[in-house]
Amino acid sequence: MDSAAQRTGGRFTVRQKTSLKSDRYTVSELLPDGSDGRVLAFAERGRLSLDEEMTFYTDESRKRVLFTVRERSLLATGADAGDGYTVRDAEGGSLGVFEERFLASLLRSTWVLRPQDSPPVVGRERNRFVALLRRVWNFLPLDLVPFVWPYHFDFETDGKPVMRVDKKFGPRDRYVVDLAGPGLDPRLAIAQAVALDAFQGR
Repeated sequence: MDSAAQRTGGRFTVRQKTSLKSDRYTVSELLPDGSDGRVLAFAERGRLSLDEEMTFYTDESRKRVLFTVRERSLLATGADAGDGYTVRDAEGGSLGVFEERFLASLLRSTWVLRPQDSPPVVGRERNRFVALLRRVWNFLPLDLVPFVWPYHFDFETDGKPVMRVDKKFGPRDRYVVDLAGPGLDPRLAIAQAVALDAFQGR
């Protein structure tokens, strides 16, 4: 893969911009001074869409597809059928799958990322108190008030860190993603990071 996403240097940001009709996600290189560098990926999802699928492009021009994410239950047969989401490259090759563990997520959101031909990576909310607070918030009549307190996810394989996703404090969703090493395909990392905002039952 020769896109900029393959050369992130291990750190990037995900910014969400919401409109009445859609949610837009811009993934950018994170520069040493903390500012955003070049755009690595861009995706848009209709807010009223019932199908949980997204196409990621190399930039906002949408001229070149980087990868796609699609709900596996939408795929009727074959190896991709099942729960969770399938991530495919621009040519249609499988990069891996990920899913949220329902029972574990009742108390603390938990995701499992399965890269193609690699051991699974498990991600959990770091702070149990914030996880509980978010769940209480969802039951309150505060639909127009966003939950702005930051929360964080740690992804590990056999106890070894693979990826960290930190939501930053503020009214708009902004995440900083750190890759612990070169083993995880950045496209999978981007897909999982965006899914924490787009697909998670928050």
